[in-house]
Amino acid sequence: MELEKQESGERVSDLGRALCGKYMTFKLAREEYALEILKVREIIGLMEITHVPRTEEFMRGVINLRGRVIPVIDLRLKFGMERVAATDQTVIIVVQVATGTGELTMGILVDEVVEVLDIQAGQIEPPPDFGQSAISTEFILGVGKADKRVIFLLDIGRVLTNEELGQVERASA
Repeated sequence: MELEKQESGERVSDLGRALCGKYMTFKLAREEYALEILKVREIIGLMEITHVPRTEEFMRGVINLRGRVIPVIDLRLKFGMERVAATDQTVIIVVQVATGTGELTMGILVDEVVEVLDIQAGQIEPPPDFGQSAISTEFILGVGKADKRVIFLLDIGRVLTNEELGQVERASA
């Protein structure tokens, strides 16, 4: 990976240049994550979620958003965290995901939205390498640093496997 010095003395990688921009940050437990702002359609308060039978546990169900059925996944459960009771900060972030058959609109349930943040190229590092372990981190584009915070930059299109995306698409059909 090619690095070059910026005027401020920070080292900038090709990855940093490719990923820099505006992100919506949110929390799951004590960890902070971010999505490219262009993938976010809207943020809505928690509403009634109708469970879809015979789906994975992280697939919370569907909501009726202005007459449109939108599938909702619980990102906590997808990432192997424990299920917690909703708070007044719990929201659904409605995102647009590219699939093999087109675009899919879905909701992701998160603990709270923090802010929209402009992350510069020098603030982005490659995702951690866990070696040949069974941990799949291909959905982490990079790691952003803001103040003393570490923020995982997510590729929402890779959080779910193709099979899981198909299940989510079927749930909204």
